[in-house]
Amino acid sequence: MAAPLTLLLLVAVTVRAALFRSSLSELISERVEVVSPLTAWKRVIEGLALLDLGVSPYSGDVFHETPLTIYLFHFLVDYAEVTFMVSVAGSSVFSDYLFRKQKFALEADRYPLDCLELIRSPKEMYYIPLKVAMFYLLNPFTILSCVAKSTCGLNNAIIALFILSTIKGNVLLSAIFLSLATYQSIYPLTLSALLTSVPLSCLINLCVTQWICVFLFWWFIVQYAFMYLGSLFVIICLSFFLLGSWDYLPSVYGFILSVPDLTPNIGLFWYFFAEMFEHFRLFFLCVFQINVFFYTIPLSIKLKEHPVFLIFMQLAVISIFKSYPTVGDISLYMAFLPVWSHLHRFLRNIFLVSCVLLACSALFPVLWHLWIYAGSANSNFYYAITLLFNVAQILLVSDYFYAFLRREHHLTYGLYLKRKDGSEATLVLK
Repeated sequence: MAAPLTLLLLVAVTVRAALFRSSLSELISERVEVVSPLTAWKRVIEGLALLDLGVSPYSGDVFHETPLTIYLFHFLVDYAEVTFMVSVAGSSVFSDYLFRKQKFALEADRYPLDCLELIRSPKEMYYIPLKVAMFYLLNPFTILSCVAKSTCGLNNAIIALFILSTIKGNVLLSAIFLSLATYQSIYPLTLSALLTSVPLSCLINLCVTQWICVFLFWWFIVQYAFMYLGSLFVIICLSFFLLGSWDYLPSVYGFILSVPDLTPNIGLFWYFFAEMFEHFRLFFLCVFQINVFFYTIPLSIKLKEHPVFLIFMQLAVISIFKSYPTVGDISLYMAFLPVWSHLHRFLRNIFLVSCVLLACSALFPVLWHLWIYAGSANSNFYYAITLLFNVAQILLVSDYFYAFLRREHHLTYGLYLKRKDGSEATLVLK
């Protein structure tokens, strides 16, 4: 497995290096689908210029990244391309290691005989880590995000490290990386729902009684919360120590939550709030922002025994409903799709959704050109394709969720359901 992964890394680095040296890099870095007001490299350069002049980078309304990010690039600005390529390569290696260590036991005795075809063989499982790395490294969305030097790649690397440390059971590292991910962007806080499934599945086999299991579970939650809040407190204080003020709090987190910059992107916020009456703004802002957090509890309850699929669902919800999404956010949850290749037989709309996603990706620059440069279209055209793109993502995620639940149902009750009279039954999930 090491040789194919090394070859894959070489191909991915070569493609990115060639694009970095081409004339397309400047064009890609300007695309609103690839960068946002939070992650644009030009804004980082502006912040670095202000910092070098002894002025707070948050004194204007241009820079909205975190203090640790700007001080990181203060030392690595000459090696920015290498930094972004390393972060992308690191994310893929962490994902490869995660799914290589994930145990998928073939417990055929637990399931009905007609369900054996639903259980993946060790040979199928062997290639999943490589497929995950390939889906991330060679995904056009990931390549564009890296070439544009979007700081989204760094956020993805931190989230990948959090997932890896959590699945491996390293509580301290998991808390540190979750605090870093939350510090970079508020939305990864919803990934803490993973903690309700991982320890619970580990403790069930260790507990003698239910009360001991409940006590150990809540004791673990308290310990993790203490480590998470302690790490977050240290990071915030370190930011204050580096910057000498609290200016970054409203400039970073206030900017994410209040959405003052309505620059067009692939999200749902910008057009709606551009047309919104000001006295309704706060109400609908709360409604839009709560979407990211609203689905966390029901998903964590339903998928409490399936932490990896819960991660996939949460990452998808974040990338769809966050205030300033980019294609780099989408590439992270799409890297998980090879893990669920065994669900393809139960997917209902995969061909239609795939065609819509490809068509929307091709139409984004076309409609942008017609609107901004040619003047033969308006913002309604661009938002329509944005809305269709997000609807397609929702259909994709809901289709995988349906397929996952249906497979779990068949593993419990059998693949070919029969009525009492022996005739074939139809399964309806509500």
